[in-house]
Amino acid sequence: MNMDRTTRSLLFGTGGIPKRTPPLRSTVDGIGRIAEVGLECMEVEFVQGVKMSPATASQVREAAQKAGVRLTAHGPYAINLNSADPVKVQESKERILQTARRGKECGAESIVFHAGFYGDAGPKEAHRMIKVALAEIMEELRKEKLSLSVRTELTGKVTDYGSLEEVLRIASEIPGVAPCLDFAHLHARTGRFNTYAELTSVLDIVETELGRVALDSLHAHVSGIEYAKHGEKKHLPLQESDFHYVELLRAFKDRSVKGFIICESPDEVKEDDALLLQRSFQSL
Repeated sequence: MNMDRTTRSLLFGTGGIPKRTPPLRSTVDGIGRIAEVGLECMEVEFVQGVKMSPATASQVREAAQKAGVRLTAHGPYAINLNSADPVKVQESKERILQTARRGKECGAESIVFHAGFYGDAGPKEAHRMIKVALAEIMEELRKEKLSLSVRTELTGKVTDYGSLEEVLRIASEIPGVAPCLDFAHLHARTGRFNTYAELTSVLDIVETELGRVALDSLHAHVSGIEYAKHGEKKHLPLQESDFHYVELLRAFKDRSVKGFIICESPDEVKEDDALLLQRSFQSL
């Protein structure tokens, strides 16, 4: 793991445009809404594909700089670096590269994506395949001189590549790669990691594996979550879930964590839940 940037504080924002953004609901309008309500960051969502033009990306960057809102970006859902089809692997690699290129033009400091699925290969072979593909992506980004944090997300289903151990391992193995810690996914995937002691243990493991820089430049997702035997079913409002988000915030506070906290609650409450997280943290 190699991180060039650190943040001075813990910043709270939404995954995507807030629901109560004005009628056009553009990314630029979303940034304005984030600033208006007192949030500090926003994750630009390319989840259905990187369709934003370079000209719009330039406008997004200018709006974010003017508003003092910091940005991250989420890559398309249609990514599987462990596909048995080489064409799909190549397409997945290109989607990640597109996310990095357009994200950089937007001013995003960090990009995140779901790396793939175990499929018939199993976890060990999936890790090997994803590691090879991700190393090639990082080499291409270096050639293009694109400097930003590239993060594999901790995923919520046990069929997905992206356990806590996997995202930390691949970050330790490939320079420039870091984890995106989705704490709701971690809870859904395991049924655990919902107490202060468990959550501080996660932060301690991250620091042990990746160094203090990993806690000084965290990129995390938080939401309510509904789950079953095989993990995540759907995201929920924080206060309709059994996830103990205040204990997580307390762990962040006590370990002096810095970085981006992106709320991924359902759209209708995402803005409110991001503010709930921010205010709860500030009250500790």
